[in-house]
Amino acid sequence: MMTEASREDVARRIYTPAVDIIKRKDDLEVVADMPGVDEKTLDVMIEKNTLTIYGKVLQEPAENLTLKSSEYGIGDYKRIFTISEEIDRDRIQATVKNGVLRITLPKAEAVKSRKIAVAAAD
Repeated sequence: MMTEASREDVARRIYTPAVDIIKRKDDLEVVADMPGVDEKTLDVMIEKNTLTIYGKVLQEPAENLTLKSSEYGIGDYKRIFTISEEIDRDRIQATVKNGVLRITLPKAEAVKSRKIAVAAAD
């Protein structure tokens, strides 16, 4: 049997948020545009090699107004990434501000590039 809440969830649109992926020396940063999402309505989960982003947009009904036209679609956001073993899963961090999600994916110590000192041979 389906409840009212689950019918509402099924009817919601799911959008794929636009992202930028920035590669830096020690980490990767994923920047996702998710208007209407905040820290209370956002889930960032990692399971094995899968990073899942899900943001729920809460729509507030307008009081005493009748909508004649709408060009902005309300819906939730979902994006799934496959990450490599080079990412240190224990140090992943996520922040959100003004509907912009930033996820920092630190590289594992074993895969960071480093300069190797060269000594003169005897």
